[in-house]
Amino acid sequence: MLQLEIVTPERRVISESVDMVTVPGLNGELGILPGHTQLISQLRTGVLTYTQAGATYKLHVSGGFVEVSDDRVSVLAEVAERPEEIDAARARIAHEHAEKTLSAWSGTVEDFEIARAKLERSIVRLQLAAGE
Repeated sequence: MLQLEIVTPERRVISESVDMVTVPGLNGELGILPGHTQLISQLRTGVLTYTQAGATYKLHVSGGFVEVSDDRVSVLAEVAERPEEIDAARARIAHEHAEKTLSAWSGTVEDFEIARAKLERSIVRLQLAAGE
């Protein structure tokens, strides 16, 4: 078993024993099972999944880090949301706004990256809200 802790600046999202965790690492998906080697990785926007007693659960995570040590997976994320916490209508509006911003982009590279990150978050949130 793994001890999974997911924490944001606002709250502790999860503190549970789980069988397996998959996190969106900066360089790709990281599958973590008991006995996994120690690691620290930056998170990218995406879906974190974990299995517990044969059931699979998904969360939207964005920003932050994951640390694996001694069968403990600690996720320190800027954002972590369960699908039922996502307001699909609000996510749709954010998606449309991010697309418009990117299509009419004329600012700095930094502004472009911020808008791109917002678009990625809105896509993941919409997918989870729709049960994908």
